[in-house]
Amino acid sequence: MFALDVFMGRTEEGAIKSRAARHRLALMFRDEDLALLTRPLYAFLTVAPRGERWPAPRPVWFEVADDGDLQMFSLPDAPKLDRLREHPRASVVVAAPPGEPEHWVAVEGSVTLHDQGGFELAARLAERYSDMSDPKYQKFLDEWLVSGVVRIVVHPEVVNRFSA
Repeated sequence: MFALDVFMGRTEEGAIKSRAARHRLALMFRDEDLALLTRPLYAFLTVAPRGERWPAPRPVWFEVADDGDLQMFSLPDAPKLDRLREHPRASVVVAAPPGEPEHWVAVEGSVTLHDQGGFELAARLAERYSDMSDPKYQKFLDEWLVSGVVRIVVHPEVVNRFSA
């Protein structure tokens, strides 16, 4: 089993299957990056601003896919999706919380939007980030199932990092 599989929380049965995917992941992210990115931390997604506005990062739930892409989701009527359709590029920053040694990873890349797989991603991330035995979180998931969600995939092209 590869070190990347361990950081991605996979066992032999769930190991990253593609040698090319493992290679791309290793090229983009260091082991310490993956240790940070696989924790249930908020990422801050920044897209192109509208008109004269300044870019405004938004906190999002996310996961690192087997190939190193970052996946998150959004409601279909979110303004950020309009911006991503016009300018399919984004940046994502994840940082260790206060009280821990300073460590952050910033990713820039092209973006694709997908109608497929959005709810499944939302359900996985809800389990990762929330106590799904709490009815208020289950209510969100139920609403997302009805309204639908769009899967946002950031394809890393540039990765910057700092680790103290």
